[in-house]
Order: sequence, then C-alpha cells, then structure tokens
Amino acid sequence: MFPARWWHSLEDGRIQCDLCPRDCKLGEGQRGSCFVRQNLASAMVLTTYGRSSGFCIDPIEKKPLNHFHPGSSVLSFGTAGCNLMCKFCQNWDISKSRDMDRLMDQASPEGIARSAEEWGCRSVAFTYNDPVVFAEYAMDVADACHERGIQTVAVTAGYIHAKPRREFYGKMDAANVDLKAFTEDFYFKLSVAHLQPVLDTLRYIRHETDTWLEITTLLIPGQNDSGEEIKAMTEWIAQELGPDVPLHFSAFHPDYKMMDTPATPKATLAKARAIALAAGLHYVYTGNVHDASGGSTYCPACKALLIARDWYEIGEYRLTADGHCPDCGARVPGHFEAFSGAFGNRRVPISVPHL
Repeated sequence: MFPARWWHSLEDGRIQCDLCPRDCKLGEGQRGSCFVRQNLASAMVLTTYGRSSGFCIDPIEKKPLNHFHPGSSVLSFGTAGCNLMCKFCQNWDISKSRDMDRLMDQASPEGIARSAEEWGCRSVAFTYNDPVVFAEYAMDVADACHERGIQTVAVTAGYIHAKPRREFYGKMDAANVDLKAFTEDFYFKLSVAHLQPVLDTLRYIRHETDTWLEITTLLIPGQNDSGEEIKAMTEWIAQELGPDVPLHFSAFHPDYKMMDTPATPKATLAKARAIALAAGLHYVYTGNVHDASGGSTYCPACKALLIARDWYEIGEYRLTADGHCPDCGARVPGHFEAFSGAFGNRRVPISVPHL
C-alpha cells in the first residue's frame, strides 16, 4: 500500500479524498468510488501503486494523438479503477475492475522508463483506465521518464480538482482528454459525473500549461450526436481553446451497460467532422472507423495533404521537420521532428522488470 496524497481528515473520524470532484468521504477500511484509494488507519493509500493490468507498445496515433511525434511508438499501461461510472465504457474490464488479481504486472517507475528507452519509445502513456486515480504512480513514472528524455502522455477524462490538476499536468507532456458530451444531462445520467470540471480542466491545460492537448468525443447514437450539440461543443472549443486544438470524433460500439445501443454510423462521424470544420476548428479527425480522409492531416491554409493516415498507418508524410507545410509555409501546431518512418499499426505486449 502506497501513501496517497490530496486528502484531509474530517471531524467525524472519516477522511475525505480531495483528488477529484467526487469528494469521497471514507470510514476506516472504505474505498472511494474509484475503488483504488482507501482509508487505512485514518490515512489515504493508493492500492494499485506499482501494479499494472499490462504493458504494450502502441503507435502514438492510437491514444489518439495525431500532432505529437507522429509515427512514433509509445509504451502504454494502466492499472485498475476509474472515478467515472460510464455506462458505455469500452475498457470496463479494466476500469471497472475490483479484482486486484488482474494486476499481474508489477513495475517500478524506473523499470518502466528503462523499458521505454530500450524499446525505442518516444513516450510513455498512462491509459486503459484513467490515470487520475493512480496519479501518484503516474507522476513518479513521469519523473523517471523525463530523466531519460522520454515524454509522457495522459489519456484521461479530465475529472480532477484544481490543486492535483496543477501538479499532475505539470508532469505531462501531452494529454488526450475525453470530452464525453456537451450537456450536463449526459454526464450525470451516463457517467454519474458533471461537465463543468472537465471544461475547467480543458481550459487549464490549454492556457496554463505547456502540455500538448488533443480532445476525443465518442459519439453515441441518440445520446450526444445531434447536430445542435456538436455545433455548440465545437464552437465552445474554437472560442475557449482555439482552433488549433485537434478534435477526434470516435465511433461507439455496443459495450458494457449499453449493449442495446447501435454502433455509430460512419456518416454520423463525417457529419460531425463537417460541423466542427465549419465552426472553425482546423484539425478534426474520425476514429474507430475506416476513413482515410478523416484520419489524415491537412494544411488549414492551402488544404494540402500533409500526413496521410489509413487507420494507424502513415502512408505519406510531407510536414517539414519543424512542422510547416512544404507548399505554403503555414505552421501546423504540435510536436514534430524529422520523419524517418513509422511504428505502424502494431500492438506489442511486453514485460517490464519490477526493479
């Protein structure tokens, strides 16, 4: 058990977790809604520190991040638990797990950083379940990675309080934040959470950190895919975050507690992308469907094809090493470098030494 941060004692003998807006109040032995933060001997502990549900090498585009070292490989891992309760969770066997035996892989922060270096990974991603719930572990891994020149990525729902948010994103080089919808009704009914803290996190990352930001919205038929909602959301992004923040629309498939909801039609993603582009966003992508055009990067100034993607494969790469269009010279925001080939559409499970 690892001592956790961001909590305080209550007058009635319980303790309160101050990590996320759930503000769980815990008696002795009780666990929070995330199930991995627990009151033991009147102190908060993180039960999953140093333990993982598995390690894989992925293409960075799978996170998804399209403007953060395109074509590079990333060491990906998660633990267990989540501080949201999404009925449509597509990693529910990990994020909703209360079975600690799933966490078969153990690794120190130094072991993870060393493995990423040995495998030639440009970055390490905290993913599969939300890294907010294992923030102490993720931040220690980030420190170890930075000592070796390896960058770090948070794939998260952004549901976190202001103080831990400052400390957490101070360690992250990039983040893909899941903006699940643009209504409080959706967040409350389908995720048992609230929209405003996520919007606060997006504003904070964009305007008060150097963390590279991309956003993903999973479009669920009949729930968050109306033209009116997508228009409102994309106009908010353009106005509050700026037109250069990449937005990914991803297709839902029936899962967890929404098995009766149909998969998202490809046409819905295409329509959403068109609405977002009309709202002024420069980089809008589609995911979980085969759409080479929707997965590719174009120059917003001259419309030239800059990075051709087919699923996670890069077929053509025309950006200059410092991220400019070779045709008109316009700059494409992101983290780019000289392109020498791509990791490709692979997923390589690996073992990471514990020490």
